[in-house]
Amino acid sequence: MPDTPASVPDFARWPSFPFEGDLRVKRLDDPVDVEPPRKGEGTAECSSCSAPDDAYIWVSERWRVRAMDRPTGLPMVLILESRSHFDLGDLPNLLAAELGVMTVRLERAIRSLDGVARVHVNRWGDGSAHLHLWFLARPYGQLQLRGTFLSLWDSILPPISESRWRENLALVAAWLAEFGGRQLAEPPRIQWRAPSNLTEQASHPVNVDDFDEIDGAGPAVAELLVPMESIEPAADLGELASDVATTQQGEPPAADPADPASTADADGAEDAAVDADDSADADAGTEAKKDDDPDQNGATGQGGSEVPTAGDSTVSPTGSAR
Repeated sequence: MPDTPASVPDFARWPSFPFEGDLRVKRLDDPVDVEPPRKGEGTAECSSCSAPDDAYIWVSERWRVRAMDRPTGLPMVLILESRSHFDLGDLPNLLAAELGVMTVRLERAIRSLDGVARVHVNRWGDGSAHLHLWFLARPYGQLQLRGTFLSLWDSILPPISESRWRENLALVAAWLAEFGGRQLAEPPRIQWRAPSNLTEQASHPVNVDDFDEIDGAGPAVAELLVPMESIEPAADLGELASDVATTQQGEPPAADPADPASTADADGAEDAAVDADDSADADAGTEAKKDDDPDQNGATGQGGSEVPTAGDSTVSPTGSAR
């Protein structure tokens, strides 16, 4: 009969131990004569070999990196896999050397994330036959999570937000892509739904529950949609420039009440402006009459082409005369 320890080991009193209270050590089972096969012992039934590249956040010719299917308690948990079906001790020299480079590179990428103090690298290999190394990020300042039990804490802590999780995945993938391979994880896109006017915004405040789901990737804001009819046309720049020029050139200077000469000059300028307006009205009437001429071809020169009258101009859609 296997021995059963009389009391819990010392690590149960470590600050990093996730549990407290009365604990009992489980009885050790009898050893088996033949161990059961691991998952994916052959390439035909190996889930890692059959997984498409889209299931990973970064891929290269010989390595792939994947994440969990949902956020967990730690800032980042990733798995490095060889593309070819090998176990750790079966790696050829080239892949064995690259494994060291990839381990350092991925550790640095995860440690570059905000709020990450250390990265734990683990390899167990009891569940799956395909080579895979675990990378677990320990949050900065969380000293209770140091050491052996970080993988247990990952299942105990509340999951981080999905937006932060996806952003971290994209940052790590981009970091790795700087050295080669393809980045497949993209950061969440921020899209805004803008009201057509302030009244609508005040009566219908934006609610995150109204945001659409995109491919099951969590809440995302709808695209920016502004109805064209709600956009007031901008003022004609050509007309604005003409109005400003007319105002600056034709407006008489203000008269000084204390200066009689100034008052007289202002009156004279005002009379001249009235005469000029009367003359302009007369010219405008003449031009309007010409526009009403039943001759659709208008006045023509000897060559038959239309000859514009003096002072006439054609205004382009942008407001400038051409």
